[in-house]
Amino acid sequence: MKTYISVISILVCFVLLTGTSTAQINLRDKIKNQTNNRANNKADQGIDKSLDKVEESIGNLFKKDKKEEDQQEPAKEPNTDQQPTDPQNQVKPAAATPSLQTYSKYDFIPGGKVMFFDDFTETAVGDFPPNWNTTASGEVVTNNMYPGNWFKLIGEGCVALDEGLKLTENYTIEFDVIPYVVDAGNVSFEYGFYLYSAQDPKDLNEGGAVPGNNGGIKMSFGYRATYSAYNEEGYTISGEKDDATMEAGKKYRLSFWVQKTRLRVYQDQVKIFDLPKVFKAGMQCNQMRFELWGESAPMITNFRIAAGLPDTRNKLLTEGKLVTYGIYFDVNKDVVKPESYGTLKEIATILNEVPDVKVKIVGHTDSDGDDAKNMDLSKRRAASVKAELAKNFGVNADRIVTDGMGESQAVAPNDTPVNKALNRRVEFVKL
Repeated sequence: MKTYISVISILVCFVLLTGTSTAQINLRDKIKNQTNNRANNKADQGIDKSLDKVEESIGNLFKKDKKEEDQQEPAKEPNTDQQPTDPQNQVKPAAATPSLQTYSKYDFIPGGKVMFFDDFTETAVGDFPPNWNTTASGEVVTNNMYPGNWFKLIGEGCVALDEGLKLTENYTIEFDVIPYVVDAGNVSFEYGFYLYSAQDPKDLNEGGAVPGNNGGIKMSFGYRATYSAYNEEGYTISGEKDDATMEAGKKYRLSFWVQKTRLRVYQDQVKIFDLPKVFKAGMQCNQMRFELWGESAPMITNFRIAAGLPDTRNKLLTEGKLVTYGIYFDVNKDVVKPESYGTLKEIATILNEVPDVKVKIVGHTDSDGDDAKNMDLSKRRAASVKAELAKNFGVNADRIVTDGMGESQAVAPNDTPVNKALNRRVEFVKL
């Protein structure tokens, strides 16, 4: 009975909106004529809107019954803690979370010693972060889809580390990035990421179009991925990968692995470049920078630089203790992130090759938050690592015990993002 009343109510509203008496107009003919002419007849825009509502309402009445309507969940309120500072920082809904299995060919292993880390949590929203410098502009923002603080790079010019880089010949650089397009209709946007050796790493204008005088590589990301390497004599090699694309508003992780002359570049779980002789022997990069052309304003976070090659086998089997920073978790979460695959695979390979060895996995956190919650979180993270090793890498779970120390065994003061990153670690202790 309620269904018929609803239909009658809708039709009555339609008649009132057209402003025509039911005694003077044939309603059926009016609807038919309006349907045929709605694209051109601007005078009857009110009828257009009413017709749309009638069509939609009648269609919905026959798609749902009362039981289905009663089972519908109410709309969820937005999380106001993660709203953008302005409408420009809104991003598209997140894609499905990748699983560890999607990273089965991911061989990236981060450096063993964290040298620099910035997640911009200690910079107020709207401010420029103190460890960075720019010839363009930028500010720390939040957005409506991905938690945490993000450094939004704005304008034309470059953004670089204020003190440059102080690295060995082997190191890794990683960061999360959300491309933001200034012009929503521009699908050919790009932004640059350069690694180079400069005479003065604090001079962001050195070298003009070619940063530095001693060599380096210029890369770009967006609708494609490109690279152009050079030395003091000129450009050496270049190339591009058309299928390494990014969409505006979607989060990606870029990882760079330098081993002497070799550079490997990863976009999420895919290795997009592997250049064995990209750097001149003996050359060390002392600066990196994002290059901006005004068409894209990428947002970055979790920027991490780590030096050295992890000596996993020796540390675990000979010294009896392996400290790793290559197993990742989201803030206050115990789920192992899929970009941990390379590190887990290496550890699992060693454990499976030496089946008599038993280990204890110990989780550690920084001091942010409640002590008891950090202790519980560290224990849960260690248990999650054990579960992944057993489930996805075939390690016998009986050989592994787990524990967590929370913030109680800090290896550095919890006073800077770098030191906090040093304290967030997973240890493997030989039993």
